[in-house]
Amino acid sequence: MKTKQLSLLFILFILLALPAQVEAQQPVVHAVMFWMDGCPHCEDVIENILPPLQQKYGAQFDLFMIEVKGQEDINLLYQVAESYGIPKEGTGVPFLIIGDKVLVGSDQVRDQLPVLVEDYLTQGGLDFPSNPILADVLSAPEPAPTSELAAQPQANSAPEPVSAVETASPEPVKNNGFTLAAVVMVFMVLVTLYSLASLVIGKLYFHASWMDIAIPVLSVIGLGVAFYLTYVETQSVEAFCGPVGDCNAVQSSSYAKIWGILPVGLLGGVGYIAILAAWIVARQRWGWFSQYAPAALFGMALFGTVFSIYLTYLELFVILAVCIWCVSSAIIITLILLFSLNSALQAFVPSDEEDLE
Repeated sequence: MKTKQLSLLFILFILLALPAQVEAQQPVVHAVMFWMDGCPHCEDVIENILPPLQQKYGAQFDLFMIEVKGQEDINLLYQVAESYGIPKEGTGVPFLIIGDKVLVGSDQVRDQLPVLVEDYLTQGGLDFPSNPILADVLSAPEPAPTSELAAQPQANSAPEPVSAVETASPEPVKNNGFTLAAVVMVFMVLVTLYSLASLVIGKLYFHASWMDIAIPVLSVIGLGVAFYLTYVETQSVEAFCGPVGDCNAVQSSSYAKIWGILPVGLLGGVGYIAILAAWIVARQRWGWFSQYAPAALFGMALFGTVFSIYLTYLELFVILAVCIWCVSSAIIITLILLFSLNSALQAFVPSDEEDLE
């Protein structure tokens, strides 16, 4: 009788321990993803793609997330991308590495990640990428989660955005520049509407002689700002932001280049050079070429102001970071638009000689 009791206890122990052992032996797929705060594609992955995978696989899907905050993180991302044969111009966030596969952009993550996770689990699991560049980052303890997804009660919080470069001491609080950018945006809109209305009516409500002389001065200053931003965007160096805003977050976003190729700063530099050239031509005696140069100057300033309104909107509502250099350039081009209005109106008014003819 005693032997039967011992046998039953042994069998009961095996039955209770077996599920825990089976669970411990479940395969796990590990992956790494670079992401950036304010990136809409990253938000799409974090909010819409990762949670279903977490609910389906739980602890079997382990995603280590590296937040791209500053130039050091950008350089790390570029180094990792280069190690996989991906050039800088083809690198962006989200940037997910699973095994020897690299997924760039929310579309690739959405289309391929669920399939890859399922395949690797079927094959018995997958360790973190064996990339030596990531060795130090992956061996460091993960910092506290920074997303609302941390509240989910799963054993493994894969979708939680985690920074691999946080420091123990908090950074000094900076003025995010949102109020300044909002005020500048309203100013640009008002100046644009006033300029268009004055052009249609053919009447100028205020003007001073010094405004014409201020245009080349503003153009030279704007050219300096544009060239500095071009240097930051093309050389991948950390910009000096000062106490206002986070220009590095703006310059490292996907919106810093048009179609992913042309730096916005370079476009601004070309625009300021063209405006300066038009101002010089308008003061020569080159016939109709000089006569309509002020109108061309006004048109370029109008385009630059409208484009600056769009860029400021992106900073406030999409990137969620403000670049003080960009705001400065926006103010400069808006002032040029306002100061060029008088010459643009005169370009369409016939001169006394034309009236006599």
